[in-house]
Amino acid sequence: MVCVDTNKAKIDSLLSGNIPIYEPGLADLVKKNVEKNRLSFSTEIKTAVQDADICFISVGTPPGEDGSADLQYVLAAAKSIGENLNGYKVIVDKSTVPVGTADKVRTVIAAQTKQPFDVVSNPEFLKEGAAIDDFLTPDRIVIGADSDKAFQIMETLYAPFTRAKAPLIRMSTRSAEMTKYAANAMLATRISFMNDLANLCELVGADVDMVRKGLGADQRIGHRFLFPGIGYGGSCFPKDVQAIIHTAEENHYSLDLLKAVEQVNKKQKQVLSAKIKKHFGGDLHGKKFAVWGLSFKPQTDDMREAPAVVIINELLQAGAKISATDPEAIGEAKKIFGTKIEYQTDNYAALDQADALLILTEWREYREPDFAEIKKRLKQPLIFDGRNIYSPVLLKEQGFNYYSIGRKEV
Repeated sequence: MVCVDTNKAKIDSLLSGNIPIYEPGLADLVKKNVEKNRLSFSTEIKTAVQDADICFISVGTPPGEDGSADLQYVLAAAKSIGENLNGYKVIVDKSTVPVGTADKVRTVIAAQTKQPFDVVSNPEFLKEGAAIDDFLTPDRIVIGADSDKAFQIMETLYAPFTRAKAPLIRMSTRSAEMTKYAANAMLATRISFMNDLANLCELVGADVDMVRKGLGADQRIGHRFLFPGIGYGGSCFPKDVQAIIHTAEENHYSLDLLKAVEQVNKKQKQVLSAKIKKHFGGDLHGKKFAVWGLSFKPQTDDMREAPAVVIINELLQAGAKISATDPEAIGEAKKIFGTKIEYQTDNYAALDQADALLILTEWREYREPDFAEIKKRLKQPLIFDGRNIYSPVLLKEQGFNYYSIGRKEV
């Protein structure tokens, strides 16, 4: 496999063994396959295309101002592939793209060559933080192929991953493109539903954790993606919800449910800062807050659309100071906040002289801390938990004033 990019600095970095993102196990996997000559990196697209049987387009599709997916990089890659075809190839859209993109890719390539080719849509369903396991043991593999020949080639490619009975599902390219967006939209909907429900639980005196367990025990519903918190983030859910809403609007249809999902998520990112302001009587000037967790979820350094960014900015605007730590995302945080906040590599050092501890990402490192040490270092025993990782009863016994999401304050 040859990975091609027009960014020479990125390729040089990869050739030096540097991985640009944090993903558990990825660095070792890349190193192993490079050493065995199964994986290489290059800026030479002509050689890579002409030596390949299958060409994957795996580039970014950032959101535009109107929420639409920007396809310039997808179509530029398609053009480059078309210019260098030297025989039949299968061109695979791996990027998350709107319905109809395979047709656009086909048109762009056909304008560059008379060589035969087929375009396939093969969306990925990998979770950041568990991407390798998801790839090696997939729930399903979706192949959008309008050509029997192309489908058979893809079926052969994925044969090692379907031996454990993971279904390989064939459909049209448009159906495959829609499946990716539909999957992320459904998961985002579950998250926003639980966050909305958690806020109601607080108002009526219910415990959202108990509600979640009772709800998840229903086999029709299940337990996954039912944990309330401070909103979803990352590179997929926000962008993909916006993109499918935009696709609907282009076709003169309003996805009202997903518009509500997006609105609930925006509001949820402000819930914790509202609790903080209320506790301190609205005046945060000169207050210092220790932040544990910056990435949008554990096991990644990704801070795109992270709730922590919204919360920290709100607190800074209110005159507060921030001392933050994260197992992997400090480098990304520095790109966003620069010198506006302090950074600590030691969890407990971030607590020194802070007025409260904020839990913004549910890293395992934070789940069983030394509460006596936390209490000793904070100015007062006060925790705002945006991920519900601690027990209210335990925190009360430890003498803390504890705020969480959808549960009674103690």
